[in-house]
Amino acid sequence: IVEFHQDVNGTRLYEGDTVVLIKTLDVKGSSLSAKLGTVVKNIRLVPGNVDQIEGKIEGQTIVILTKYLRKG
Repeated sequence: IVEFHQDVNGTRLYEGDTVVLIKTLDVKGSSLSAKLGTVVKNIRLVPGNVDQIEGKIEGQTIVILTKYLRKG
């Protein structure tokens, strides 16, 4: 089985995609809160873990679970 990163709707995600948060998320180890509807551009896929992507929010690179985003 080939596994790949996909958003909450099952749409395949690729390096450099733009995604939108479908839930407000608290960022661990930070006072930053990523609000519902936040657009995250130019994502990176986490190798070996199809449940996670990396993206920048307010200049901070964070790991986001794919179940909390949809393709923009």
